[in-house]
Amino acid sequence: MTAGTIVKPKAMRDALLEALHEAMQTDPEIFFVTADFGSPMLDAIRTDHPDRFLNVGIAEQNLINISAGLALEGFTVFSYAIAPFITMRCFEQIRVNLALLSEVRSINVNLIGVGTGYSYVVSGPTHQCYEDLTVMRGLPNMQILSPSDHIAAAALAARCLARSGPKYLRLDAQILPALYDQSSFALDEGFRVHAKGERVCLVATAYMVHTALKVAKILGAKGISVGVIDLFDITGFDEEKFSTLLGDYAGVVTLEEGFVGRGGLDAMMFDWVARRGLPLRIRNVGVSGGYRFELGTREELHELVGIGIEAVCSAVADFVRSLSPILDNSRSVFLGGDK
Repeated sequence: MTAGTIVKPKAMRDALLEALHEAMQTDPEIFFVTADFGSPMLDAIRTDHPDRFLNVGIAEQNLINISAGLALEGFTVFSYAIAPFITMRCFEQIRVNLALLSEVRSINVNLIGVGTGYSYVVSGPTHQCYEDLTVMRGLPNMQILSPSDHIAAAALAARCLARSGPKYLRLDAQILPALYDQSSFALDEGFRVHAKGERVCLVATAYMVHTALKVAKILGAKGISVGVIDLFDITGFDEEKFSTLLGDYAGVVTLEEGFVGRGGLDAMMFDWVARRGLPLRIRNVGVSGGYRFELGTREELHELVGIGIEAVCSAVADFVRSLSPILDNSRSVFLGGDK
């Protein structure tokens, strides 16, 4: 964010819906479908565009079927529901009617899932969502967008309108601090560098970008300089520029509010580094163990499952220390020291 600029935080869904409401004023091909999930801004869309708004009720599977049909008729469709329900409750419909169908027909369906990670902190694991990256990454042709604040969420509406194909836009349900302003957020690269470090870079998405920035500040005060990258376009980032940036580091730590080692951001990074042939060591930080039923603040729950600020600071510091012998040996060979 630009120094001295103050942006009042708001819910991601409100910022996105405001952008869509404005776009619907001039684009008659935008259609909005919801699964009995509302907001004040959604009331404005329904009031101003009743012929392009549909509430299918608590029926997410039918939500996908109707959205696919509307897309086949030429509409740009936005489908809106709680994150775990719009991904896992109707996975087969997404697979067949969106991912598979998009192989043979041009369709533009944008799934808006609200409540990623521990957003619905008091609702427990039925409404919390730790698996959506894993589930949606398993589908060919599915674009995944994962903003870290409301500015990014609103800006990504433009990407949804401009690019064809099925997409999953995952939004936090809580009001998070703004990391950007309208003039500083750019979509093209699919990621944003927040800080540059010396040995290790933290690659985070969504809520965990906020954690990464706090961790970088804490470790920086202790003499450990780490970089921070917000990866908001999980499937469409600029791989060449991303590769160049990570070439300055010896290691990468991925941060996600999802199960670790289950095919989310960590698996994406392992695969990407292997395919690019990059000499990077990787450490993954994500939700450890299984489902938990404790109540508490988001910060407290994060510490319990290994993704809180203290837990991440410890994991990153240990990872940096583990790289030191490798870096020292590399310097010795480079400088002509003892072998």
